[in-house]
Formats: sequence, C-alpha cells, structure tokens
Amino acid sequence: MIFLSRLVSSLFHPVFILNYVLILLFLVNPYLFSIQDNKQKGLLFISVFLLSVFFPLFTIVVMKLVGFIDSLEIKDRKERVMPLVITGVFYLWLFVNIRQNSIVPSAFAIFVLGATIALFIAFFINNFSKISLHTVGMGGLVAMVFLIRNYFSYNIFHFDAGWLGRYSISLDFMLFLSIIFAGLVGTSRLHLNAHRKQDVYMGYLVGFIAQVIAFRFLFEG
Repeated sequence: MIFLSRLVSSLFHPVFILNYVLILLFLVNPYLFSIQDNKQKGLLFISVFLLSVFFPLFTIVVMKLVGFIDSLEIKDRKERVMPLVITGVFYLWLFVNIRQNSIVPSAFAIFVLGATIALFIAFFINNFSKISLHTVGMGGLVAMVFLIRNYFSYNIFHFDAGWLGRYSISLDFMLFLSIIFAGLVGTSRLHLNAHRKQDVYMGYLVGFIAQVIAFRFLFEG
C-alpha cells in the first residue's frame, strides 16, 4: 500500500499537472492551438515542460546539493518557502509568455494563471500550516476539467490508440476520472502521513478556487 501511495503521489505530483491539462486540451480539440506543424507542437510542449517541471525540479535538486533543504520531498514546512517562490516565478513567466501568444488557447492561459495564483496562496498558507501541494494541483485539475466541459463547449473528444482502436470519450467521464484521481491523491498523502486531513482539504479548496478566480479574470473579465 505504501508503494501504491508513493506511485500515485509521483504520477500526480503538482509540477506535472500543467502538462496533463495541455495534453487534455490537445486531445479535446487540437485545432485550438492554431498550429498543425508537429515541430511547433513539440516546441510548445518542451517550453511548458521546461518552465513547469524541469526548472522547478532542477532548482530543488540544487538546493538539496548545497544543503539548503534536507530532502527532495521537502517535508519541512519552512523549507518549502524558497521552492514555492521560485516555482511561482517560473509559472508567472510561463503565463506572461503565453498570454499574448495567439497559438495558445485561452483555456490553457487560464489554467496557468490559476496555477500561479494557487501557488502564491499556498505560499501564504504555508506560513501557518503545511498545506498539501498535491491536492492544490488536483483541485485545480478538477476545476479546469469542469470549466472546459461547461464553458468551452467541448463534450466529446476522439482518442486514437493505434492498433487498440479509436475511442470517443465524454468530458463527463473525464470529470469523473479527475475527481476519482483527486480522491486517490488525497488518500495517498494521508496514508503516507505527509499531511493532516485539514491540509489535504485546504489544498483542494485553494486549487479549485484559484482556477475560478483566473477564469473570472480572463474569460469573463
């Protein structure tokens, strides 16, 4: 059970969530991105990966090597301060670069802004309680799937699995899956004794509300 909890925590580590949403948007409607060239698609994925995954994780590794933090898991609440700020800066940089980019749909810009807002709210809360960053990410993921389903007029997308066939997948099903995975992540964090229940629930709330704020600001503003 410990192994499964660690596996779930790793697969749904908060730094990967932006990339999962990017993949989902490409699956739902690849024409949203105004690019058909595979090279351009690859460059977009690489850019998002570098700013949301590679640089934040590289920074944490460097901090571990120089002794600024004791563990790569950053279990101590006080040690999370600098990684949160640095990751937030990278997310903000990503948002600034894609906000005015015509090839990136507003749905993804909204999610990046929401993730950035969530990070800085989590940074503030972290001064008082060890909020679960995993559930912050999953709360944001659930919110974004909900917003895509309800406000961007996407109900079904087609997924080509090669020799396994071509499938039509409902956004209702994806929303259901995202909620199930969010629950699994929260359960895993509790099972690993990484957080208290209130920290897990607070993470869901922060992640979800941050996406709603970003949506209201960019989509309805």
